Amino acid sequence: MEVGAAAFERRLPRLRGRVRRAAFLAIDMEFTGLYSTATQNNKPSLFDSPVELYLKARQSVQRFTVTQLGLAIFSNENSNKYVVHSYNFFLFPSTWGVTDVEFALSASSIQFLSHYGFDYNKFLKDGIPYMNEVQEKIFSQHLLAGSWNISRDVLKKAIDEVTCWVGAAEEEETLILQDLSGYQVFEVQLVLRQALQNVWTQPLGDKKVMVKKVSPQHRWLLENSPYDSCRKELILLSARGFTNLFQTLVKAKKPLVGHNMLMDLMHLHDKFYKPLPESYEEFKRNIHNLFPVLIDTKTVTKSVWKKHPFPRVSNLLEIYSVLCSNLNSKDPTCPVITPASDCSRYAEKKCPHEAGYDAFLCGSVLLKSAHLLLCGYTDDAVEVDSSFSRYLTVLAEYLNKVNVIRGGVASINFSGEDAPCQRPPLLVVHVRGWSGLNERQIRQEFKALCHFDVRRLSKDQFLLLSNKFKHVRRVLRDANHPPRLGVSIYRHWRHSPSISCLLQVSGIVALWSLLAFVLGGAPCCSF
Repeated sequence: MEVGAAAFERRLPRLRGRVRRAAFLAIDMEFTGLYSTATQNNKPSLFDSPVELYLKARQSVQRFTVTQLGLAIFSNENSNKYVVHSYNFFLFPSTWGVTDVEFALSASSIQFLSHYGFDYNKFLKDGIPYMNEVQEKIFSQHLLAGSWNISRDVLKKAIDEVTCWVGAAEEEETLILQDLSGYQVFEVQLVLRQALQNVWTQPLGDKKVMVKKVSPQHRWLLENSPYDSCRKELILLSARGFTNLFQTLVKAKKPLVGHNMLMDLMHLHDKFYKPLPESYEEFKRNIHNLFPVLIDTKTVTKSVWKKHPFPRVSNLLEIYSVLCSNLNSKDPTCPVITPASDCSRYAEKKCPHEAGYDAFLCGSVLLKSAHLLLCGYTDDAVEVDSSFSRYLTVLAEYLNKVNVIRGGVASINFSGEDAPCQRPPLLVVHVRGWSGLNERQIRQEFKALCHFDVRRLSKDQFLLLSNKFKHVRRVLRDANHPPRLGVSIYRHWRHSPSISCLLQVSGIVALWSLLAFVLGGAPCCSF
């Protein structure tokens, strides 16, 4: 089900109810870009510590925005049966009042989404507004003070039209103002009510406002009515938009499921909660407080691949297809996943890289993976307790461990210390008689063999790091290296510049000590 700004407030109460009754929630997001090129070397590297990885990603999240958020609400209806309500929320940064958000577009990301049919008109024209706590505080201050940043042209046109009309109008006559955007609908009403004491206003559907001429007594009654759509709390509700649902997700404390969900979590924090902090540890604490139970299906399926002889795939749709084709469908305890009647499109059609569909796939992959881990992949079905609470028990070792696509750790642990990962040994490249080489050129020299991340170690040495042991073996065995490049396994005591410097200093100190001893112990000459 697609939800834009025009329908969001109407659907919000039912959405909140479904979230509260859910067994778990699955999310996915689409962005205007992934990695910022505003600074050099901003792409993640295998050399990155978790802190370095976070700071690089933080720069990107601050530059790009969310175009679409997918939410799949999984309800455990009966034993192993799950009903799924899937939603596509088109989002657009709030333009209410004084806020005006700038964001970047990545050409490759825009082209990628266009290839999969993303509707940019819905993003731009019907995107649900949102704001984080800092933006909301600024907006609330201006709302209470009655100060607005409305377009002068829009305001002048509305005031001119109403003042020309109201002088000759009879009481209870009405005028319709048209072509007003979401926030202008409220701002024009507030300005007109403040300027003219004999009018009343009321929104009429999308982009229209009705102005009515009224008596002072009627105006007083309307001002004190609980149904006034321009009450400040209702304006704030509309301005906060999707943030209202985000806060429902936070309060519900349901397990939150994603696939390679680190960037999703960072955007959730930045766009709907608070701007991302500089501190990596503070970010981890905040996310854990917001969502105490996180499950990354990439982390889970890595384990499934090790235990079951399935074809290894990484694309979410391919993972779903492999699990569906290999899971024993005759097993009566196998999870039965049914799209809700008003969200049935995904039962009939594949929609890759549509956020709601990917969220649906993500939750389904979790259930199928958890079932495999619970009872094993066998031809004979075994009666097991396949409730979601039982699945959570089986998934305990994977909870709150979010996969890192490329970095110095395999996952980020949001409820504890990040565990170091097992990597192939570092290689060191020795450059002989080839001055001026940089990291990009070294990477290019080894590109034909395999991909390595490269980091300069010293003037004539570079480090190579891969996440695959076979790549390291291939390079060490290969005899066709460029003749002026030598490759060996990195030994800290031998290759570290700091150790080499220490040894040199120690050697000099030892030499001077020896000379001082020899000269100081020699017999003096007498004349």
